[in-house]
Order: sequence, then C-alpha cells, then structure tokens
Amino acid sequence: MIDPVGFPVGFYIALALLGVAGAYAWKARDTGVGIPMGAVLATVGAWYFGDALYNDYQKYVIEIGPEYLEAAWWQVGLFLLAFAIFVPIVHRVVNRKLLGERSQFLSLMHHGGIENPEFQRRLDVALGLVMGVWAVLMAIALLRTNFDFLGLFAPYVSGRAYPWSRGRIGGDLDALLSFANYLQIMLTSAFGIVAAVSKNPRTRMLALTCFLLMVPGFILGRARNVMVATVLPGLLAWVFLRVRGGIFVKVGLLAGAFFVTEGWMRFVVDTRGGADISQVVSQIGIGGVVDRVETIETEHKGLNMFGELAWINKFIDQGTYAVNYGQRYLAELANPIPRGLWSDKPEIGIDYALARGQRFEGLGVGQAGVGATISTGMIGQGVVNFGTFFGVLAAALITALWVAILARQDLKGAKMGRMLLFFIGLVLTFNLGRDITLITLYPFLFGYLLLTIWGQVNGEK
Repeated sequence: MIDPVGFPVGFYIALALLGVAGAYAWKARDTGVGIPMGAVLATVGAWYFGDALYNDYQKYVIEIGPEYLEAAWWQVGLFLLAFAIFVPIVHRVVNRKLLGERSQFLSLMHHGGIENPEFQRRLDVALGLVMGVWAVLMAIALLRTNFDFLGLFAPYVSGRAYPWSRGRIGGDLDALLSFANYLQIMLTSAFGIVAAVSKNPRTRMLALTCFLLMVPGFILGRARNVMVATVLPGLLAWVFLRVRGGIFVKVGLLAGAFFVTEGWMRFVVDTRGGADISQVVSQIGIGGVVDRVETIETEHKGLNMFGELAWINKFIDQGTYAVNYGQRYLAELANPIPRGLWSDKPEIGIDYALARGQRFEGLGVGQAGVGATISTGMIGQGVVNFGTFFGVLAAALITALWVAILARQDLKGAKMGRMLLFFIGLVLTFNLGRDITLITLYPFLFGYLLLTIWGQVNGEK
C-alpha cells in the first residue's frame, strides 16, 4: 500500500512513534535522559526520515523494491517503540544511585550555572589537565612530521600534515596511531567547550588559542563526522550556555551555523575525490571557496541509512548476505586490540562492503580488498548481527544504554569535566547514526578514562 508520494503506511506509523518518543523525551528532560534521548531521536530523524525526504525515494522503490522499503519502515518504528521502552528501564538500572538528581545541563542553561565560582574553578583545573595531555601529544606529532608546524597548526597556508596516518587495516601497533588521532579529536572538542563557557579571561584565551591551532586540521580533512565532532560541542555550549537571549536568538544562530556548515560540506564532497582539501584552500583562499560553493550542485552523500536498511533486508531475504549472530558487534568491541597482538582480529564491515559490490582486488595489503566500507546505520547494524526482528531490539537496547551513560554525565555534571564529556558525547550521538562503533566513541572514551584517572588520584567518587 503506497501513497502517491511513495511512502507506505509503515512510514507514517514510524513517524508517529518518533513524535511520541520525542514528547516523552521532552517531558523527561530534567531527569537526565531527556536530552540524550532527544539527540538519538534527532539522529534517527536525520539518517532515516531525512534519507527518505532528501534522497530520491522513488529510485529506492525501483532499485530495492517497495516490499523491502516497507519492511524497513516497520523496523524503524519497532526501533523507536523499543527504544522508548528500554530507556527508562536501563536508566534505572545504570543510574540507580543518581535517580534523585536533576539535569545539570538544564541548571546551567536556565539558572546561570556557569557563573558559579566552583564550576569555573573546576573548568580551570580541567583545562590544565587537557593542556598537559595535549602538549605531550603535539610533541609526538611534531616528531612524526619532522617538525612541520604549519602542516599541523596552519594547514590553510601550506597543506595539512598527517602525523597519525595508517592503512585501513592496521598492522603491528598501528592501533596506537588511531588512539592518538581520536585523543586529539577529544582534546580539540574539549578546548572548544572550555573556550565557550569559561569566564576566566586567561583560561578562555588559552583554550581558544589551542582550539584555533587544532581545528583547522580537522576542518580541512576529508571526514565530515570528525568536523562535526570537533566543532559542534563548543558551538552548542556557546549557544545554549553563554549566549544571552531567547530561544529564537539561539535558533537563529544555529540556523546560520547550519547554512555555513552545509556550504562547506558540499565543498568537501565536491573536492575530496580528486584533491587534498587543505592544498586547494591554500591555493584559492576563502574567497575562492565561497565562489566555488555558489556553483556546486553536489548533494550530500552518505545520508542514506534508511536505504542501507532496505538493502540489508533484501540481501538477507535473497540469501546474498547471512546474519552473523553478533560477530559484527564483537569486531567492534575488539577494535582497541592492536592487530600486532591479534593478527586474526575480526575486520569491521568488510562482509557487508562485499555484499554491496565493493570488492576491489587491485588494492594492496592493509586495504582489506574493498574499495570502501559501507555503513549499515544504527538499526541496520543490529539487523546484520541478529536478524530482522531481534536485531532491531538489540540496536534499541544498545542505544538506550548509550542514553543512560550520557545521562550519568549530565547528572554528575557538577563534578570536574563531566559537562565537557556530556557535550562531546551528545554530539557524537549523531555520528552513531551511521554505525554504533567504538571508532566513533573513542574521543568520549578517552575523555572518560582521563576523568576516571583524575578522580581516583584526587579521591573523587
């Protein structure tokens, strides 16, 4: 049953469930789970409903088949229903000792919490910790790039340096290079947040300086998810905690930032296939970038997780892809183990890339024999692991656990660094829409590790 626009009844059921879950999240915003739950729902809205509205849905109907599209919509609806049920249950289990607490983010937002002297003191201490780690990391980066200061800190002048480069499939201890890269992402995000909310001029200037030294290397890279992870936490902190004015002022600022970001993303998509973006910018300058953006008609590629979910249903139904019964999730969990210590460590997503026709025999060692890996989406990832029904429930349960973890950071936001971690995790939620993976969550995990060590040293519980 398809209407003239092309959407089956499952689409409208899923859309209604999105609205119901959103209403629950709004009602629960003061309990800690509402805000991260809203972030997950916005992620589903963008990656699944946004896919159907932004991309050519009729092309999906022709290429994939209407029956698989309808099945995908029912899965999206099931995910939303299960997610809304799981969130309060998981929250009560994970955060049972914090159930009496209230959202520190809302307190900071509505009650001038950033003016609190103790909050600002903790912010100063947090910056000292972050800068200490950053100094060591940058010393290593300079050694690995033969002291290419411009390449590291001003890639818009001479092109970007790559201190942590490695192949798609790491070897020996290449995991340490990945560790350094994700740690650098976390530190950059933290600098942006501190610069946004600090009232101490010295702290704010130090954080802003470090942020401006670090962020160009990510903005002039190829990975759009990393651009979001480094820039958006500080922007959100500034808009919601620092900017004075009503909701319309904040929405207006975010809308302006969105249009700037949208233009830059189109430039990245149009450029990265054939040139180094930092080299291009260093040659044509900001004016040249603006002129090129005005002529680009390229659409954003990759906003297609609903389409991938439908493809997965088709492959499973036709027998060209077999459910792997948790092996994909196991590969994600094993990712931190260096391949030099576990030579047969499971590869992430290669089987699905092959199913999607990405086999490329001409690639060398370290490229896994595929031209590109294909994200399955947070819901599709559950399906490839545990099937078309239980896989959806598994994805909803894991996502509910992530909401509870973020809620914990919010409810403990008065402690040093927890609010920084909350902002970083909130932004990374959007990137989880492509896959629930430690690769995305490493900046959050490294930040959590630093705070845990600091808390143990200083006797914090």
